[in-house]
Amino acid sequence: MILLFDIGNTHTHIGLADDRRVLKQTDIPTLTWFGGGAAALVRKFAGKNKIAGAVLCSVVPRATPLVRKAVRASWKLDTLELTPKTIRGVGIDYPTPNTIGPDRLANAVAAHARFGAPVVVVDFGTAVTFDVVDARGNYVGGIIAPGLAAMTDYLHEKTALLPKIKIREVASAIGKSTEHAMLVGAVHGYRGLVRELIGELKRELKSKKLPVIATGGYAKLIAAKLPEISAVEPDLTLEGLRLVWPQIASSPIAIKTASSPFRRA
Repeated sequence: MILLFDIGNTHTHIGLADDRRVLKQTDIPTLTWFGGGAAALVRKFAGKNKIAGAVLCSVVPRATPLVRKAVRASWKLDTLELTPKTIRGVGIDYPTPNTIGPDRLANAVAAHARFGAPVVVVDFGTAVTFDVVDARGNYVGGIIAPGLAAMTDYLHEKTALLPKIKIREVASAIGKSTEHAMLVGAVHGYRGLVRELIGELKRELKSKKLPVIATGGYAKLIAAKLPEISAVEPDLTLEGLRLVWPQIASSPIAIKTASSPFRRA
């Protein structure tokens, strides 16, 4: 079994996988790594399974060594890390590869493996990110926009009369209360943003039938009335980590050598 860690700003998504699929997953607050309780939670999640390896991607550099330490203490294993230098499965055609979030690269690997190329991933997290793999199988860039919860929380925090709301589906596009009006703007309006950006990507990639894969917390909600989205894959990032682990594990030089070339598809 392989342990997978997707370390995000709010949550760390943890997966347990075999050589075919992600078997189960759980989330813990990323802050837990700094409080000393995360290692016990990971051991409980892994249970009695024999752990043969671990791989992570992280957008919280301070948490990364703590994850490594926890895995080493519990299973005496070194944790491999997905970066632009260790990525396998897609190439990179981007002017500053080291600025690409490694979770975005994991998404690209998983989407390309399942849906081919070109393909786009829309990840509905703290921010919503669009990541593009072109017809050659190269990661070529993407789009970053404010996340759905970030938008509604901002309205609540910066205005005296607008409440904090729980994001959910609403049928009518005419709000009959303040909360309803905010939900219309959030859910219906957000779908409009996503639809327009997908349209722009289709035009730029010259691909009328571009596969668009959604993942992240609000993926299912937003995709429900967006036919432009081909599939919802909640565990896409973890699946990307699962796919790259055996290839990274078999190439230790690619992990340790800073001058390792970026692989192109």
